[in-house]
Amino acid sequence: MIDNKVALITGAARGIGHGIAVQLASEGYAIAVMDLIAEEQVKDNLDKIKSHGTPVMFLNGNITVAADRKMVVDSIIDKFGRIDVLVNNAGVAPKVRMDMLETTEESMDFVMGINLKGTFFLSQLVANLMVEEVKQDIGIKPIIVNISSMSAYTTSVARAEYCISKAGISMVTSLFADRLAEYGINVYEIRPGIIKTDMTAVVTEKYDRLIFEEGILPIKEWGFPENIANAVSVFCSGKLSYSTGEVINVDGGFHLRRLN
Repeated sequence: MIDNKVALITGAARGIGHGIAVQLASEGYAIAVMDLIAEEQVKDNLDKIKSHGTPVMFLNGNITVAADRKMVVDSIIDKFGRIDVLVNNAGVAPKVRMDMLETTEESMDFVMGINLKGTFFLSQLVANLMVEEVKQDIGIKPIIVNISSMSAYTTSVARAEYCISKAGISMVTSLFADRLAEYGINVYEIRPGIIKTDMTAVVTEKYDRLIFEEGILPIKEWGFPENIANAVSVFCSGKLSYSTGEVINVDGGFHLRRLN
């Protein structure tokens, strides 16, 4: 077993997940990246993680596939011998935005399968491993961090399946926080707001208008993956060890209810 704490981060080849991987690597964590993207396509991003000098492994896998989930966890244990942190970041938006009165079962299955079902069962697999780590009393205090979204409580009728999936992640957080508390395994949630990533690139003009002209956010700025990574870092620091099931909104203040 290596001395470094080990973080498994799903969807960490780019975007928010990559920002989290870079941050935790800078803090000395060994990083396991699980992603569907081919490794050669994200070489520069992986090199940035590796530049911090900690062990890094890339695992090509689909969280919706049970065999892939097992392969990833088994590979990490074979190489590193431990998992201290699971960051459930992998997620997708609908391939096509449709009015909820026209949304298809195919789109619902696609989004829910990755964002909710895959996340739940990977969490289940890793949680059982973490329970064993705690029982072995080898000095590991594991945590799980779920990346949901402001869409967990914000309606968007052109992507209902996405909103439902993220609301589900909030309940997954609460359930695992409850179930794992007896083992001292804390579970947290981060709700990103409008973040500059590939996912939001197609709606940049829309969000520029909402942020800078219409004032949808109290903090009139785009968010960046680094903002989410900093919140993950706080959870990993152990400074919130008497909190579980806790949610941090990283959204420029969007969650505030205000009258203008």
